[in-house]
Amino acid sequence: MSFLIKIGGYLIESLQQLGEILFFIREIFSKFLKNGVKLSEVLKQIFPPGVQSIGIIGLTSLATGMVLAIQSVVILSRFGAKEYVAQLVSLSLVRELSPVLGSIIFAGKAGSKMAAEISSMKVSEQLLATRAMGVDPVAYFIIPRIIACAIVLPILIVISEILGVFGGFIIGVWDANIPYGIYLHKTIIAITLVDFIGGMIKTLFFALIISIICCFEGYQAKGGSIGVGEYTTKSVALCCIYVISFNFILTKIILTFWG
Repeated sequence: MSFLIKIGGYLIESLQQLGEILFFIREIFSKFLKNGVKLSEVLKQIFPPGVQSIGIIGLTSLATGMVLAIQSVVILSRFGAKEYVAQLVSLSLVRELSPVLGSIIFAGKAGSKMAAEISSMKVSEQLLATRAMGVDPVAYFIIPRIIACAIVLPILIVISEILGVFGGFIIGVWDANIPYGIYLHKTIIAITLVDFIGGMIKTLFFALIISIICCFEGYQAKGGSIGVGEYTTKSVALCCIYVISFNFILTKIILTFWG
């Protein structure tokens, strides 16, 4: 019986948090439509997450492309279809791996920093002081970060896809002995505009999920310095869960309409 009570309490808490997030999104949207956003503040937020994340995302994508190519060569060689390695690597990266893995890494690197900054300002009452001075903290601190993430993450994912395909090219040409001209040709014809746009739609959606969750958790933080760590950790965990969950939903929708 106690087990059922715990499950019920968890479900109620989850629904309550979902409602709070929806109200938070409504507040962001209404204030953005009413007041817009300062371009200077957006530019300030673009540089840190973009530059700090490009190295780890690029290295991860390069290694992922190489590992994917190695596994593909081993499996496809059994069926005499080694020349299809290029299509498998490029489509896997553009459609799924780069948007999902890149977004999760971005959440751990830039999202955690964002949540820590907002939560630190919350527990130290800087947000309250800002509001007392007549400046809306949501419009000044949160909206620019959300827009910056929506700009930065798609750029990072494009770089990720290029490096991942290059990693597959290295293995395909120098390890599997596929002629580089054939590999490049099959890569180019494999990736269609629909594949690229589908991946970018996912990426933009993931950017909004990550930025909103991290800002929301930071905005709700309490409990001093310990609370900063707890809410930052919680924000990253929620980002990973939502990115993976919504990836399935978005993939199903995209494949249903575009195939």
